[in-house]
Amino acid sequence: MPEAPVASIVDARGLSCPMPIVKAAMWTKSVTSGELMELLATDPGSVKDVQAWCRSTGNELVEQRTDDQGVFHFVIRRS
Repeated sequence: MPEAPVASIVDARGLSCPMPIVKAAMWTKSVTSGELMELLATDPGSVKDVQAWCRSTGNELVEQRTDDQGVFHFVIRRS
């Protein structure tokens, strides 16, 4: 679990690529550095997409998991 509380939950369930990343990018424009977001997605492609997006933007992927319902949870720290 992340050491700080998650400030925002961004729900991208049911959306296909590239929308989970688009929603995450929109979130980064509205928060300050260091804040945490939990991104929820159901698109299996989001696993690699989120990892690549974090690497290319400098945002930190703090946690990644999949729940029993097949929802991908990504906790991301704004750079």
